[in-house]
Amino acid sequence: MTQPLVSLRGVSLTYHTPDRETSVLDNIDIDVEKGELFGIVGPSGCGKTTVLSLISGVLQPSAGTVLTDGKAPDKCDISGYMLQKDELLPWRNIMSNVLLGAELKKMDIPRATQRAKELLDKYNLGDTCDHYPSHLSGGMRQRVALIRTLVLSPKILLLDEPFSALDFQTRLQVVDDVYSILRSEGITAIFVTHDINEAISLCDRVAVLSSKPCTVKKITEIDMHDLTPAQRRKQERFVHLYDEILHTLQYSKE
Repeated sequence: MTQPLVSLRGVSLTYHTPDRETSVLDNIDIDVEKGELFGIVGPSGCGKTTVLSLISGVLQPSAGTVLTDGKAPDKCDISGYMLQKDELLPWRNIMSNVLLGAELKKMDIPRATQRAKELLDKYNLGDTCDHYPSHLSGGMRQRVALIRTLVLSPKILLLDEPFSALDFQTRLQVVDDVYSILRSEGITAIFVTHDINEAISLCDRVAVLSSKPCTVKKITEIDMHDLTPAQRRKQERFVHLYDEILHTLQYSKE
């Protein structure tokens, strides 16, 4: 059996202050396989984003182990982030925005530029290179933000509520776009959301977290791997999965 690309084993996290300690995560076990799209849902404030921070190496667990590609995350720079807002810089054109991460990481800029051009062309954004973010729709901006991360060639993409700032119709299209890009590029992704529909549409498996101290209540297999998000939403199975995950969430405090 191959080693998971991401592994959390017995992970707990406790914050300490002078007058008390707060348990945030309690004995979390999660494995994410290479090429998998893995979703995390849970009550507001339960610790979903904290899990991403542990996987990226921003935080260290109080107990247990976190491994990415067999190493501690802070020793293995293989992850990229996609956030709620696209965070495109308004004074830089699209190509310049896409190259920002490469500049910060001091990558070979001519090579990164070639990669950026290939990705922008591949995903129908090639004619936006000289445009500025204000000229693009919300969905196009999110695709640019994703391409900015892909230029860094991450093995793992961490998505933290990446569609929450978009209107409903745009979200549906962008979920389809992001799914297509992730599958095409073979990226392993961990997707945090409060939206059960999005999780089922996008992911191969979905972990349901409890309220604090956060535990893994259940991991649900989304057995529609050969279908796009748009196709999944039309399946009767989609409704059953929604009800199953919602039921687990509703009893997440037990």
